[in-house]
Amino acid sequence: MKIQSVRFLKSCVAPQDYPILNLPEIAFAGKSNVGKSSLINALTGRKGLAKTSQLPGCTQLINFFIINEKFSLVDLPGYGFAKAPLTVKKQWGPMVATYLKERQALRLVLLLLDIRRDGDAKDRDLLNWLQYFQLPYLIVFTKVDKLSRQQVLLRSRSILASFGQSPDSVVLFSARTGQGRLELWAGIEKHIGG
Repeated sequence: MKIQSVRFLKSCVAPQDYPILNLPEIAFAGKSNVGKSSLINALTGRKGLAKTSQLPGCTQLINFFIINEKFSLVDLPGYGFAKAPLTVKKQWGPMVATYLKERQALRLVLLLLDIRRDGDAKDRDLLNWLQYFQLPYLIVFTKVDKLSRQQVLLRSRSILASFGQSPDSVVLFSARTGQGRLELWAGIEKHIGG
């Protein structure tokens, strides 16, 4: 995909704050510090577009980015450990669930998993939830540059088997090297009609 324009639109907490765009949306979901913001930056080729941090929990709101004035990338707050106040963390689950369940413009959810970590109950819950509500999703293994090719192969097979998923439902991605960028754009384009 050729990126002609990228812009941050707004951050939101509640549905009444969501932008009324009439554009297809692609959401990025996963644990805190799995690399959602880094992936958005790598996909768009804009280093500082989505804020990144070494500390989990940097993204605490739902952030909307407009691409080529044709569709939107949506950076969702991460779940799991985060350096955020308990009151903020308690809002994240309902905030994300409400977005995923009610957003009519949502076309695809990218479920990001750090390939170095085993999936846990929260990852399985989100995957089961996406399947229950019949939301299209694609699993993206992040940080693949941190392992050897053999380790990536073994880890991806193991994690996919634990989730009951097939290898064709996954993209291997590295924000540092750009590996998987073209495959991910191809998956996104299938769902936005471009």
